Amino acid sequence: MFGFEDTRCDPSDTLCNAVLDWTDNQRLANASDILIGKPLAIISLLLLMMVVRWVLHRLVDRLVLRAEDGVLPDRMSRFGLRGKAAQQATAQDLAASTRRVQRAKTMGDLLKSVLTGLLIAVFGTMVLSEIGVNIAPIIASAGIIGIALGFGAQSLVKDFLSGIFMIFEDQYGVGDVVDVGEASGTVEAVSLRVTRLRDLNGTVWYVPNGEILRVGNMSQNWSRAVVDVAVAYGEDVARVTRVLKELAHDLWEDDDFHGIIIEEPEVTGVEVLGPESLTLRVLLKTAPMEQWGVARELRQRVKARFDHEGIEIPLPQRVVWHREDTAHQTPTGPTPGGEEPVES
Repeated sequence: MFGFEDTRCDPSDTLCNAVLDWTDNQRLANASDILIGKPLAIISLLLLMMVVRWVLHRLVDRLVLRAEDGVLPDRMSRFGLRGKAAQQATAQDLAASTRRVQRAKTMGDLLKSVLTGLLIAVFGTMVLSEIGVNIAPIIASAGIIGIALGFGAQSLVKDFLSGIFMIFEDQYGVGDVVDVGEASGTVEAVSLRVTRLRDLNGTVWYVPNGEILRVGNMSQNWSRAVVDVAVAYGEDVARVTRVLKELAHDLWEDDDFHGIIIEEPEVTGVEVLGPESLTLRVLLKTAPMEQWGVARELRQRVKARFDHEGIEIPLPQRVVWHREDTAHQTPTGPTPGGEEPVES
């Protein structure tokens, strides 16, 4: 009736024996594996694939939610921000958060697509095996291709994996100023494989993500201007410290720097006792990427105030020993051996 040979069911074939018991028809029992068993097996594989896909996609969604929160909090401190400055800080936080959410969702969609493709490949091979297709050549070919890609494109895979984690963790983004070791500058583009930087001289650097071992980001949350001021040993350190505190406080109170300097500046005191001068340090917590402009402004004010107060900024000094030919030197020379110290 179905074109199958009237052979006895294998004792291990549960479905065939069950159909034979129900119908007492050997041909129908022999056909049951193709008419019922294989379709059920294929449907079970497809259902299992959908369940595994749903679970993996849920895990990706949780990773995306964590990536949207970021690895760092929003702006660390808004002490002293008010009015328009506070609004600008909120706008900057909103823009950074929006960028982080968009990048996290993009990476989530990419990972979901990759996982779906892998599941289709794996379960598709299992379905072909259930149908009766010999999958050994397929598996062997996939293994050879995988080995070839593993040896030939291992650096490419490394770049892609590093790029995925960098984007998920929001280590840096377009517009950030970063130091990645061999190159530093402003980030112009970030992809899964390569990061493009432009340094201070205008040179564009293309850095493979797999080659980035550490990242110094000078643009996240807040920055700090560190200004070292050298004065002569003859100056009164307490007086110089008081002058620096006044200058830093005036800069902090300046309306032009509200929202740029986000905390009261700090004068830490003497940091270095050098051979020609002693160095005092001023620390100013600033908005991201504003530390250089604030440091330049403070140095300019320090120079003008020191000139007004008569505080000496020492110049480098050298001691030069002048040697003359002793054969042409008179007995009344300044020093034995013809050496005369000259200080400049």
